[in-house]
Amino acid sequence: MDASGEERGTTERVLTLLGLLQQRQVWTGPELADRLGVTPRTVRRDVERLRTLGYPVHASQGVGGGYQLGSGQELPPLLLDDEEAIVTAVSLLVGAGGAVASAGDAALRALTKLDRVLPTRLRHEVRALSGSVESFGGGRTPVDPQVLMTLARACRDEVEARFDYPSGGEVRQRQVEPYRLVASDRRWYLLAYELDRDDWRSFRVDRMTDVSARTWRFRPRAAPDAATYVQEGVASRVYPYQARFLVHASADTVRAQIPASAAVVRRRGNERCEVLSGADKSLDAVLMHVLMLGHDFEVLDPPELGKRCHALAERLLSAGATISPVADMEQS
Repeated sequence: MDASGEERGTTERVLTLLGLLQQRQVWTGPELADRLGVTPRTVRRDVERLRTLGYPVHASQGVGGGYQLGSGQELPPLLLDDEEAIVTAVSLLVGAGGAVASAGDAALRALTKLDRVLPTRLRHEVRALSGSVESFGGGRTPVDPQVLMTLARACRDEVEARFDYPSGGEVRQRQVEPYRLVASDRRWYLLAYELDRDDWRSFRVDRMTDVSARTWRFRPRAAPDAATYVQEGVASRVYPYQARFLVHASADTVRAQIPASAAVVRRRGNERCEVLSGADKSLDAVLMHVLMLGHDFEVLDPPELGKRCHALAERLLSAGATISPVADMEQS
């Protein structure tokens, strides 16, 4: 390899190292060496290169030690001066916590990266400015962007979180191991392992109060797919009545017809899909919604919903078979 190619490979590796340090609180030297495909000695050299560029990479020894990207006295060369950093952070805060569904998740991801290196002196200005900015419009339910940041940091740093949450007519404190923030077309959710119930749960962020991150770290558990788990909970699992249908149309076609928060659509070959949905009081509304999609379908579950189909079909046939004399005269 010539000198220019070798330099390019080193640059790419150092940038990859920077990306890894932004993803997690602490990495050990062997972990980074394994991810980068190099020796621990090369990792140490690359860390020094990042420090030379202005990135505050801290190293600690012993159990729980390793490399950690910290807040610096100055912004690393990205790049942004203080004013640009403040404006960028405020814009991301508003985008993450506001009602614009398409921008919120991307804004939060970018803000989490910026938060890792934002100097403390600028955070106070960002907080003050973000409190003076509001937005309007439909879409996602607005949430406090500082709450989103607290939860995003807890997910990133793998530390426990606490918050008050309403359930069954009362509000009680929940203690969780936060895993992922998930944005739907309407709301923000947190997928977390609830310690008191010893199970995975999803929580609406807009219902949380008194949110705080602890310093107690945890080892991540084997987790379900965050987006799938939350969607299934929102669309069906939380409802007392649930139904499954086999729809004779492609999954892409049906997904374009049903909001993600209303039903889960699973591919069943190229021309069929399974639709899973739920309701609070009766499955009639779900049944009619699937009917109005305009595709042939079959009831998979529950069995009694098939009988309900026959009853509703007879009622519709009866309504269509009788034309009142008044309606006849109006048409003539």
